[in-house]
Amino acid sequence: MTPTPIEKRVNIPPQYIATIFGSFDKHISTIEEALQVTFVVRGEDVKVLGESLRVKLATQVIKQLVQFAQKGDIIDEQLVNYTIEAIKKDREQDLQQVNSDIVTLTYLGKPIKAKTTGQKEYVELIKKNMVVFGVGPAGTGKTYLAMAMAINAFRRNEVNKIILTRPAIEAGEKLGFLPGDLQSKVDPYLRPLYDALFEIMGPDLFDKNMEKGLIEVAPLAYMRGRTLNNAFIVLDEAQNTTPQQMKMFLTRLGFNSKAVITGDMTQVDLPSDKKSGLSEAIRVLDNVDGIAINYLGRDDVVRHPIVQKIVDAYDDFDAKVKPQNK
Repeated sequence: MTPTPIEKRVNIPPQYIATIFGSFDKHISTIEEALQVTFVVRGEDVKVLGESLRVKLATQVIKQLVQFAQKGDIIDEQLVNYTIEAIKKDREQDLQQVNSDIVTLTYLGKPIKAKTTGQKEYVELIKKNMVVFGVGPAGTGKTYLAMAMAINAFRRNEVNKIILTRPAIEAGEKLGFLPGDLQSKVDPYLRPLYDALFEIMGPDLFDKNMEKGLIEVAPLAYMRGRTLNNAFIVLDEAQNTTPQQMKMFLTRLGFNSKAVITGDMTQVDLPSDKKSGLSEAIRVLDNVDGIAINYLGRDDVVRHPIVQKIVDAYDDFDAKVKPQNK
């Protein structure tokens, strides 16, 4: 028996209609497609048409987006999709934590916030632990949030130095002999870290702190033999460390230091006969006090929604192909 369509009026304050609808009604189209409902707009009168349960869900989504708008949050495509998924899965309590705390501000005054429940937990673990592993697919904000936390700690004088590092390993390509001095040769590997620093701290302040030695961006090999006191250290792309490199890095930590290690176990660029230091460290350190492990998933992807679909497609492919290969 086909469900009887119903019609329900949705209350959207006039000042928020443009924000909720999005450019060219993009957000409303996303809701219509996801929940199979139709929105009808006549001036300030907004109605939802469709099957009863779907109309109810769409109404809940709109109400939640209005709450975000009233708080001054930016209503973007990622937030709309995350809200739809949370409402569909009856996880409205998750939405109360979204955008609830400001991690830090960029040099232009833009707030950086945890945009998903997983990101919120990640930030809380970084606050409470000396070492945190952030593991998850591309686009989940692992590195960006870790660097935001590092800059925030630096601004608050909780540490007197920021150290950003990653293993210098080629991502499936042979780059050959790069021209220039040693720094020029390793800079391409570290460019993503520079980009995030510029965005949050601003190029002028970044340059000044680099000159003073208060910010260091370097390959992982440069960490050997050092003791890192009063520092916030971020190790990025940790899935490409060997177990020996990971142990070397972790034993560099000194007093009043904090380390965040980020990685994506689906993007290991090590030779097939090499074990990832990240996967081993997670097993070895799982129950050590002061060390926390946070797993971010596809629901935490905050890039363009197509990235979430790509992550899902690869997960489905791996689930089908790997058992056959075994």
